[in-house]
Parts: sequence; C-alpha cells; structure tokens
Amino acid sequence: MTSFFETPSGAAIPAGTRIYAIADIHGCCDLLEHVLARIDEDLARHPIAGPMEVFLGDYVDRGPDSRDVINVLVDRGRTRNAVFLRGNHEALLLGFLQDPRVLDAWRELGGFATLLSYGVAPSSGTTDKMRDLSQRLRRALPPAHRAWLAALKSHLVVGDFFFVHAGVDPDRPLDRQREEDLLWIREKFLASQRDFGKVVVHGHTPVAAPEVHANRIAIDTGAFATGRLTCLVLEARTLRWLR
Repeated sequence: MTSFFETPSGAAIPAGTRIYAIADIHGCCDLLEHVLARIDEDLARHPIAGPMEVFLGDYVDRGPDSRDVINVLVDRGRTRNAVFLRGNHEALLLGFLQDPRVLDAWRELGGFATLLSYGVAPSSGTTDKMRDLSQRLRRALPPAHRAWLAALKSHLVVGDFFFVHAGVDPDRPLDRQREEDLLWIREKFLASQRDFGKVVVHGHTPVAAPEVHANRIAIDTGAFATGRLTCLVLEARTLRWLR
C-alpha cells in the first residue's frame, strides 16, 4: 500500500504535474534501472498528463558503471520529460577535461572508477601524464555524452520547490546563489532552519533514510555504499517514496 504524506510547509506542485526526483546515482546502473522501472510501473497504475523526472546530479564516480548510467539517462531524456542537474562530480569530470591538474582532487572522490568505465586506464604523476589521461578521456567520451554533460543545469524551480544538487547558501536569496554552493555546500545549509522561500530538494550529503524538514528534503541514501537509490514523488501537496 502506498503511503502519502503532506509536503513540508504546505508546499505545492502545480496541478496536473507529478515530479519524480532521484539523487546521487554514482555509477550504480542496476539501481538506476530498477528505479526507472518503478517509475514506469507507477505511471502505468496512476497516469498523469504532466510527469517530470528530475535528477539531482552525481551520476558518475565511485560505482562501477558511470558510462552505462549516462547512456541510460541520455536515452531516457529522449523520450521523457526529464531534467538533469549538475553535481559536484560532473563538475570535476568536466574540469579535468579542461585542466588535467584537477585529477588529484577528482581521484580522491572516486574519479578513477569513471575513467575505468570509459576504458581509460588511470594514472597519476607528472602533468604530462595527467594531460595525456585527460586527452584520452576526451576521445573516449561519446559526443552524446559530452553534449549531455555540457547541458546539465544548476537548479530547477517547480511550484514551491527548488531542486538542486547540494543545497543553497542561507544568506543569499535563491536567485543570487553561487554555483559553488549549489554543488558543494554542506554544514551551513544543513544546519539552517531558515525559510529559503522554497522547499529545497537536494542530495549530496548521504542520509540513512530520506529526511523531510520544514525547509528541505534530503534524498541521497548513499546508493553506491548502501545499495539504496531513493525516488521522491511530489504531487499537489503530497509526497511519497519509490524504492
């Protein structure tokens, strides 16, 4: 039996729209395909004119199947109303293509798993080696993947909700946020009890189970480490979960 809950602060999605939000897939293609199948089943049981799928970033790194995850999402975007947001891990990948010196920071956050998924053997060391690795990854990326990565959005507003990867700076209005904060912020945002003007739906910081607060909803359940990829469903003034 599906359990419906009231949205925090009475926040609403416009009539006729349903949002399916997923965060932090991190190279776990099997979990992604399972959740997409659950979305398809849900839509078959409960059709609606305006379904929208919103992905909150961090598609790559850590897990083994980053290339396959992007393949699936590129295909999904061709047939569905889907919005793909940028995570800090995509920012590192794109940064490495422009500046090979990003490799050290990217490697610490699981970037080598992405290289391997594209058939590029990782290496480290001199700038020349890093530059060669960057060029090899550039050649290995299919054009459709490069275009998809370049088109990722920083955030999305639907009704009373603000969708983003990491969170927002509580000291700035939503229309004046810095991209660095949208991709990377943690403690300052997580500790804030302010009304942000919209309910922020975010990933980035793993939680044992989805958390619903008065001003935000956290949905990163650490897929690559826990095997749990969570999908938040928002419709009118209700929320529920697909797992």
